[in-house]
Amino acid sequence: MNPVPRPLILLDPHPRRVDLIFDASTKARLEALGDVVWHDGTTTAPEEHIDRYLPEAIALIGQSALPKERLDRAPRLKVVFNVEGNFQPNIDYGECYRRGIPVLSTGPVFAKPVAEMALGMALASARRIHEADASIRAGQEKLYGRGDNQDSFLLFGKTVSLVGFGNLGRALLPLLKVFGGEVLVCDPWIHPAVLREAGVIPAPLNECFRRSSVVFLLAASTTENAGQIDGSYFKLMPQGAIVVLASRADIVNFEALLDAAASGHIRAAIDVWPEEPIPLGHRARLTPNTLLQAHRSGNIPEIWPQMGEMVVDDLEQILKGLPPQRCQCAQWETVSKVRSKPIS
Repeated sequence: MNPVPRPLILLDPHPRRVDLIFDASTKARLEALGDVVWHDGTTTAPEEHIDRYLPEAIALIGQSALPKERLDRAPRLKVVFNVEGNFQPNIDYGECYRRGIPVLSTGPVFAKPVAEMALGMALASARRIHEADASIRAGQEKLYGRGDNQDSFLLFGKTVSLVGFGNLGRALLPLLKVFGGEVLVCDPWIHPAVLREAGVIPAPLNECFRRSSVVFLLAASTTENAGQIDGSYFKLMPQGAIVVLASRADIVNFEALLDAAASGHIRAAIDVWPEEPIPLGHRARLTPNTLLQAHRSGNIPEIWPQMGEMVVDDLEQILKGLPPQRCQCAQWETVSKVRSKPIS
């Protein structure tokens, strides 16, 4: 009697390295589920490598292109795992939906670390922590009572806004609740009743900017919102209010954001950029009233193995005939509108 062939699991995880996202125990769990065709992730797997193994694969772990023509040659495929974190426009999501192939992302793993950093940047901006540190190092500090805190303010009791209420917004909300102020949310993809059930106040975009001491920009970049947040919104903000840009730079008119900070009307805390790496001559490096980070909020070492755990957990579910529960599933109604740039 011939043995039943083991399922084939194909990897193309670049830009994630296999040794970072799969620790020894998780790797062993994955190998217990089938025959794994490993690719270390230091580079993208060659097209011929994908074409060779995909027809037999039940799972693809990676960001390989999957047009309909390639899916037609993959009759056994049950699931695709995106371990980069952004749903990319290189997959025929409609065809996957028709075939019952979930396209899953480990993106939720970044929500908590980015939420913590976003709050940290807001606090630092409100109290000018980074500027006070720099003044001490330059020997120019102003001691207590001599004006160094004249435009600092508390977050306690203040109205804040979240523009976008996906994984990141939901992770940030409990951190903000402890400050006791109103939390407004603008997210056109979420029904207002759902927002109210979450304990936030649905609000249009202009109200979020007009009423808030801090506006957290957390939305994905889509075909509908590119450059939507321009100088007209920054002008609505109270003097000295803060914009925290922590998700995707494409939703903002970046020059208008810097103009508003340079004028002294607002403070800007920025972690994501329209061009990365940040050009050496970028004007933001010399713009006052800014706190700058180089897209480092989410990618911290302790979360990397969680990606592999999420993948294996959900693959175990799928092989049992059950729905995935750990990763985020692409919704075909909206995924075609997402325009987040892949990590280079």
